[in-house]
Amino acid sequence: MPAEPTFRSDVTVQLVKASASDADVLFAARVSTQGERSIESLVTWDQSVTDVEHPQAARDRGLINYLMRDRHGSPWEHTSMTFLISAPIFVFREFMRHRAGWSYNEESGRYRELQPVFYVPGPDRRLVQEGKPGQYRFTAGTEAQHELTERVTVNAYRQAYDAYQAMLAAGIAREVARSVLPVGLYSSMYATCNARSLMHFLGLRTTHPDAATKSYPQREIEMVGEAMEAQWAKLMPLTHAAFNANGRIAP
Repeated sequence: MPAEPTFRSDVTVQLVKASASDADVLFAARVSTQGERSIESLVTWDQSVTDVEHPQAARDRGLINYLMRDRHGSPWEHTSMTFLISAPIFVFREFMRHRAGWSYNEESGRYRELQPVFYVPGPDRRLVQEGKPGQYRFTAGTEAQHELTERVTVNAYRQAYDAYQAMLAAGIAREVARSVLPVGLYSSMYATCNARSLMHFLGLRTTHPDAATKSYPQREIEMVGEAMEAQWAKLMPLTHAAFNANGRIAP
């Protein structure tokens, strides 16, 4: 018996594993001037202490800020984070535009039957685009527009999934039958990146008051970016602070 379609308006992001800390950046940066002795400079102090209480804290913050400000980015490549992301397929199609420093593995519609979980914009999703590309903004839309969006998308999803199931029941290969499914279908993937590539992603795919350059991301990929950033900020607080202080421009 085919599963009954379900509808969501959220995304989920889980940090699966990480080898990423401010210490990794400091170690990589200092090896050029200190050689193997740079391991002695790894961050070991409690990051809640003040610079007066611990002079090393001031030196570490200063070095990371200098690297960020002058865009010496390679030390951040010595980090790694793997996220498990669940989101609509159209979000992953935008993700694939980020290739430098990223690795992806997405669930396959060739090898498994895809589950009927679909994206429907929530009541807080702004629906109406005003202006031209590059200089536009989104407004909330009317109650009637929200009702129409939900009704039409749900009906389209149900029809598409019924067609998918009919093709599978007739013995048609999964890789062929999946062609009738829409990009609003949820998929999942592992995405692995380093801190430098993540900062580049966040600079383009989020909006932030500290950003020196405005970006206009689609809201759904911005939701993923915000969740990734919240988890990364806990791993690398000095880097995250310097990223914001320097206009959120990737080094």
